[in-house]
Amino acid sequence: MQNPASDQETHLQMGVRRFGRVNWLGLGTLAKREILRFVAVWTQTLLAPLVTAGLFLLIFSIAIGPSRGDVMGVPFLTFLIPGIMTMTVIQNAFANTSSSIVISKVQGNIVDTLMPPLAPLELVLGYLAGAVARGLCVAVAISLALWIVLGQGVAHPIWALTFVLLGGAMMGAVGIVAGIFANKFDQMAAITNFIVTPLAFLSGTFYSVSALPEVLQTFTRVNPIFYLIDGARYGMIGVSDGSPILGLAVVTGVTLALCGLAWQMLKTGYRLKS
Repeated sequence: MQNPASDQETHLQMGVRRFGRVNWLGLGTLAKREILRFVAVWTQTLLAPLVTAGLFLLIFSIAIGPSRGDVMGVPFLTFLIPGIMTMTVIQNAFANTSSSIVISKVQGNIVDTLMPPLAPLELVLGYLAGAVARGLCVAVAISLALWIVLGQGVAHPIWALTFVLLGGAMMGAVGIVAGIFANKFDQMAAITNFIVTPLAFLSGTFYSVSALPEVLQTFTRVNPIFYLIDGARYGMIGVSDGSPILGLAVVTGVTLALCGLAWQMLKTGYRLKS
């Protein structure tokens, strides 16, 4: 005859989290999955952004470069490089997390991510690992290509690396939020086309904010992506529209807030659990 007390003890033990404070195995597995997702199709996720960035530089150089004077004391093409690189990084970081979640929801296998013993924070960190890794790979590829072709180096490597990592994390968090919110691909496309892309283009990517009218300057400085691009520009070529320290503070604060929102959505199962 079984002891009821023993059965109760076994039941309690089954409900105990047996991985410690952090499920490192689960977190590492999710991060590995997110990284392998973009590595498996590297021609689309790594090579294509490199080609796109090169086309941007080529077109602006041919169309505007010869007749455009220096911007902030540097040649126009040199001024463009950090903005185009950062824009490419954040677009790819956003695409990595948003596509992963939306595809899982549409295919009906999001449960495979939600059922394992992973806390909401571990899910956020696992998804962000893939976004940051993809953004960093894109940044390194573009930087190497520019160094080989144009001889363009990096003025402040630590600052440049910091803003690339923060950009990947910030837009990766935006991708998690957008992916959870969107139930269909057309909803995801709407978020990309009407929110992410305009914010990326209207953030000083192709121009100095000081050249804008006062109203547009104010609008631009409300855009957190401006601080990403401005900080990366300081890191790469040593000039910027604002203080890199202020930019670091703004981007860090926005990233933490977005990660908190993503954590809350995963914790409550918003649009994920019926």
